[in-house]
Amino acid sequence: MLTETQVIALLQPVKDPFIHKTLKETNGIDEVKIKESSGHVSAKIRIAKMNTPEQMQLQQEVVNKLKRAGAESVGLRFDQLSEEVLNQFQSKEEEKPTLLNGKMKTKFLAIASGKGGVGKSTVTVNMAVALARLGKKVGIIDADIYGFSVPDMMGITHRPKLRGNRIIPVEAHGVQLMSMGFFVENNEPVVWRGPRLGKMLKSFFVEVEWDELDYLLLDLPPGTGDMALAVHNTIPESKELIVTTPHPTAAFVATRAGRMAINTNHQIVGIVENMSYFQSEVTGEKEYVFGRGGGQTLADDLGAPLIGQIPLGQPNDDSNDRGSIYPADHPIGKTYEAMARHVLEHE
Repeated sequence: MLTETQVIALLQPVKDPFIHKTLKETNGIDEVKIKESSGHVSAKIRIAKMNTPEQMQLQQEVVNKLKRAGAESVGLRFDQLSEEVLNQFQSKEEEKPTLLNGKMKTKFLAIASGKGGVGKSTVTVNMAVALARLGKKVGIIDADIYGFSVPDMMGITHRPKLRGNRIIPVEAHGVQLMSMGFFVENNEPVVWRGPRLGKMLKSFFVEVEWDELDYLLLDLPPGTGDMALAVHNTIPESKELIVTTPHPTAAFVATRAGRMAINTNHQIVGIVENMSYFQSEVTGEKEYVFGRGGGQTLADDLGAPLIGQIPLGQPNDDSNDRGSIYPADHPIGKTYEAMARHVLEHE
């Protein structure tokens, strides 16, 4: 028959599944009782998080362990560790390298614009793929919470999987991806506000099982609103590309996005002028349907180089393929490769 001392000795090496410390370290064994007449063992255990799948797994682990040691039956109760204990161990966890504490080798490249509709997300996905083609390990966080479009642009139709309590990002074209779009049913609008959105965004950094990345690209919300500012304030120091069209008004608005990047200690490494012109396949002539000069004006205003002028184009001729990735041998694909090389030269 097990004694109370033996039960405690069996439970002490068991690890809390959230802070990865033993019950001995957290002093998480709150109570142990033995009924000698029936061989029943009851225990009360304190853990970091309650009512989770991990708690159920821990319960099964403990029950099996005690039964193998001779308990006829086992009753378990769980309670929450105190804030004092949680703070003690969580502060130690924060010392480990993460995407947000600047101790990992991953470099951030944010893609911003002053307004929607200028092709910021198209630039994001093609820059990511271009960097991957150059041999870099690349991920994307679709941080445009309300206007998520990256999964559709990359032709992704499946969702992330879970490994324990960690989310496994989806991969396409050699690029890992996380997006709000994976958690919304039937393209419904996102009606969340404030703290809830911030928590979801932060989870993309800390609760996702990213492979070791060379670059993590962030498709930022357009403009200078609360969500765009929240992303800038969340991430460590990053490089940034500002996307505009040739139209003077688009460039004027994009200046504000660039100023916000500078004011939050991010470095602008280039200006991308999208939809620069339309080139006729019949005559070869260029038509500047959105005007001219916006990209260079923005570059001059922000003191950053104009690294690419991308024409209007279609990645492929298949009307059933909604993907927006240009092949490596496509003229626009080559433009993205040149822009990716510029980013690598300014690491």
